Amino acid sequence: MSGLKVILTTSFCFLVITIFPLGKSMDKQKVSIVLQPYSGSRSGQELSSGPELMYKEAVKILAEAGIEQTAKEIIKLYPEEEKDYGVWHRVGLANGHLGRTVAPLVRKGIFPLGLLSNCNSLTGMLAGLQHSGPARKAITVGLVWLDAHGDFNTPETTLSGMLGGMPVAVAAGKCLFRLRLKAGLDPAISTRNIIMMGLRDVDPLEQSLIDESHIISISTEEMVSKDERFTTALNMLAERVDVIYVHIDLDVLDAADIPGHNFEVPNGPTAAQLSEVLRYITKCEKVKALGIASFPSPERGREKSMASTMALIKGAMEGLKMR
Repeated sequence: MSGLKVILTTSFCFLVITIFPLGKSMDKQKVSIVLQPYSGSRSGQELSSGPELMYKEAVKILAEAGIEQTAKEIIKLYPEEEKDYGVWHRVGLANGHLGRTVAPLVRKGIFPLGLLSNCNSLTGMLAGLQHSGPARKAITVGLVWLDAHGDFNTPETTLSGMLGGMPVAVAAGKCLFRLRLKAGLDPAISTRNIIMMGLRDVDPLEQSLIDESHIISISTEEMVSKDERFTTALNMLAERVDVIYVHIDLDVLDAADIPGHNFEVPNGPTAAQLSEVLRYITKCEKVKALGIASFPSPERGREKSMASTMALIKGAMEGLKMR
């Protein structure tokens, strides 16, 4: 095979042999950082500073990884929408813009890295992937959900009343249908295509809903060790869907690695451990977008939290480059 260079790449869902002429390098993976600051919170600030804080450091991580970055995207409401009231309504509008931003990026082969106020941005990221196919028809999206919480409550089961505890249930069509449709996610995603990892703090009725669904829950130990149950679940998901979205709520990390988070939960993975997990997951060609949500707002512990967050982005980008 004179004059040719053979590169063998593997991941949990594919084996590819790629042949390149000598002297010609592979095109760089392109990534677009998308900021979604709208929180949907009735008790806190509507616009979070977290996405912008993460962005300032994330650009450096991508540059160090040799990732080509396209223009930064910031989600904003239209001037006429700014007059609308209701934070749930407004986050729905913002998620509609998020979906319409993500879809064309993916269609062009650009990988969206969503820096998100919180998990309420889930429907927007999923909607973008769902409508990123070559035709108008919605494609099938799988969700890998990394969070200490299931966020699978409905208004009937929630103990807190927080919208932030419901986004996966909304995305799966269990409640708040208008909010999902406002984001452009139609149809709802199937619970058969959801894998949850690292759950450690789930409400009783919420757990019942998860147990009654087809959601696969992978423990922290199974995830960190990348055991057979973990790899099998990912392989099966990749076979069933067209694209996969990976969503991280930073409280999935052990509380020591994400100080100042509003919902710290002990006994989670370290940033180093989760970085290795992401490196493994993002090697898969079907993973088309990554979202990181809920960066802590307090200045206390911010240096540690930022280092943990950037370690996750670095791991994910390394996996992306291994395709």
